[in-house]
Amino acid sequence: MSYPTPSTPAWAGLPAAWRPAVERTEAAGEGAAGGVWLLTDLDTELRFREGLLWIAAGRLWWAAEPQATPVSWPIEAGLALWMSDHNGVAALELVREARDGASAERLAVWRYTLGRQVPARRLMERFEALRDAAGRPVAVPDAAALQCPVCHAPMEPEDDECAVCAQVVHTPPSTLTLLRLWRFARPYRWQLLAGFLLTLAATAATLVPPYLTIPLMDDVLIPYQSGQPIDVARVGWLLGGLLGAALLAWGLGWAKTYILALVSERIGADLRTTTYEHLLGLSLEYFGNRRTGDLMARIGSETDRINIFLSLHLLDFATDVIMIGMTAVILFSISPTLALATLLPLPLIAWLIHVVRDRLRTGFEKIDRVWAEVTSVLADTIPGIRVVKAFAQEGREAERFREANRHNLAVNDRLNRLWSLFSPTVSLLTEIGLLVVWGFGIWLVARGSVTVGVLTAFLAYIGRFYTRLDSMSRIVSVTQKAAAGAKRIFDILDHVSSVPEPAQPVPLPAVQGRIEVRGVAFRYGNRSVIQGLDLDVRPGEMIGLVGHSGSGKSTLVNLICRFYDVAEGQILVDGVDIRQLRVADYRRHIGLVLQEPFLFFGTIAENIAYGRPDATREEIIAAARAAHAHDFILRLPQGYDSLVGERGQGLSGGERQRISIARALLIDPRILILDEATSSVDTETEKEIQKALDNLVRGRTTIAIAHRLSTLRRADRLVVMDKGRKVEEGSHDELMARQGAYWRLYQAQARQAEAERELLKD
Repeated sequence: MSYPTPSTPAWAGLPAAWRPAVERTEAAGEGAAGGVWLLTDLDTELRFREGLLWIAAGRLWWAAEPQATPVSWPIEAGLALWMSDHNGVAALELVREARDGASAERLAVWRYTLGRQVPARRLMERFEALRDAAGRPVAVPDAAALQCPVCHAPMEPEDDECAVCAQVVHTPPSTLTLLRLWRFARPYRWQLLAGFLLTLAATAATLVPPYLTIPLMDDVLIPYQSGQPIDVARVGWLLGGLLGAALLAWGLGWAKTYILALVSERIGADLRTTTYEHLLGLSLEYFGNRRTGDLMARIGSETDRINIFLSLHLLDFATDVIMIGMTAVILFSISPTLALATLLPLPLIAWLIHVVRDRLRTGFEKIDRVWAEVTSVLADTIPGIRVVKAFAQEGREAERFREANRHNLAVNDRLNRLWSLFSPTVSLLTEIGLLVVWGFGIWLVARGSVTVGVLTAFLAYIGRFYTRLDSMSRIVSVTQKAAAGAKRIFDILDHVSSVPEPAQPVPLPAVQGRIEVRGVAFRYGNRSVIQGLDLDVRPGEMIGLVGHSGSGKSTLVNLICRFYDVAEGQILVDGVDIRQLRVADYRRHIGLVLQEPFLFFGTIAENIAYGRPDATREEIIAAARAAHAHDFILRLPQGYDSLVGERGQGLSGGERQRISIARALLIDPRILILDEATSSVDTETEKEIQKALDNLVRGRTTIAIAHRLSTLRRADRLVVMDKGRKVEEGSHDELMARQGAYWRLYQAQARQAEAERELLKD
């Protein structure tokens, strides 16, 4: 039995500095089986320091540094790995479980940041599998095992995806999923019926020529060879019938193709629009668990694939079915005995299609997900190209893309091996069927049971029959691709927003701006972020939220904006629970200015008027003036018509922020949320932004988050948060006098500012 060594693919992601530790295990005769490892990045005192934890030959190994002698524990019954995390730090504990009245014993503990959670979970799963299989032979991965392109964990040869990295449970798609497309096809049912009738007529027209060959052979050509004269008039009628059937089939074929192509394009457009509109209606929680590239692939390439299936392949499939059905009827009407011989390969072909169909369906869905990985790398890298170049990480990103591409290639190769065997097998069976017809037909002609003309017509029909049968077998591939794509589309459409619209919405009168937070609690998964929070904000009052990072400030404003719904308690605006209001109606009264303002590709004027597309140029300019943005906008080449690059490239951070403030001013909100609006700019720019903010907050209920406590001095009240709770509340002077949590924050910032001034002097 061979084991993966540090040079094999299972260990390809292991840094070179750590490979000697594993090689020493090899030298000791242990055999580094499995290639499952975790590179920890914290020591026991939570200082950044790397260590290596790995599984080799039924033991768990640990090395605190590359040159250290590794220690190990046998993986046996009674041992367990416990995983936990707190405040961004995770831990794996090796324990001997409690038994015979003795308490659990901790043997070792390793700490790491949450970024290492995926390989940690993979190692834990392999540990548990080996422990549970103690006493039985353990399968060891082949040295050429695949490697996950994301977490570099090894994969079994039969695995198409890394189970650890999968964030959702993937259910295999069903061909029946395609029936759900009727929801989008229903508005075009009469056009579809017309297309079906035209298909029926066109198929019938194509079946006329072989039938006309019977009298041509038996009544014209064969008698002529026996010395009888040719009936020219009859030949003219028969040839005219052949030409007429060909022209009719052409005209009907063009009409049905055109009608069904138009319908399929409209179904595809409706599918894209509906999916996108539904996506926009989902909560932020959904987008937090999805990658942009994957969603783009679903709405773009998946709908295109479904569209092609509907416009081309489904039409071909319907034609094939009708052709096979009509041909079978004609064959049995001509010669039942010869028709039975013709249909001999059908059961075997049907069995092959049944066996291959399920494998193709699940395979194509895996291909879609792996392709989404490739798209996601592009969606990550291209918008962040500035950061990539700034840190000279072009090589790293290219390697990420190559790895995702290799994974995509491996999954495609596996499916192609199956498909490449299936299609030629069907072709071989159809050729054998044709030989059977030839042999059996010659025997029947020799016995006088059928004429040469009948056999000739039969062979013409059977050629079309098997051609259509072969075409139907090939459509299995595109059908399963379309089914996989439809499932990924309906995965979006079936997702229900965690911020639902009320069944009986309360009408929203003129908003005064009073906000009441009553006993609110919120959790991200299993992590509690806000607990039992109470807050009352009067109309027109400015509240400043302060506290350490992770104290729950941004989560609170997300709840007030109803980007998420509270787990407990309620939030009221003017005495009405915001869950009773239509989401769009409520959010029209909220202005949001973020730390990193997002600008869309378009003109300056279009970005300012994003919340009010119908605003006049005078209103846009007035908002820009109030935001202190008018002067720098006029200095741009086309003024308000100057194009803003994607995400606001070409403008400074302060300029983008002032456009964002103008955008908020234009909608004239009653409630204003400022989330670190001045934290990422210099002092001079901050003064300009602060002037704009003074105009923005005037007469509005404002909740502002700021790390620079000096920017909140104008707030009517300050609310200090810590670990999701409100710990202090009052004005700046009141809180400073108490010398509590706010005073400590202020003193720490004052010392930091003083240290920065000293550095500038030096």
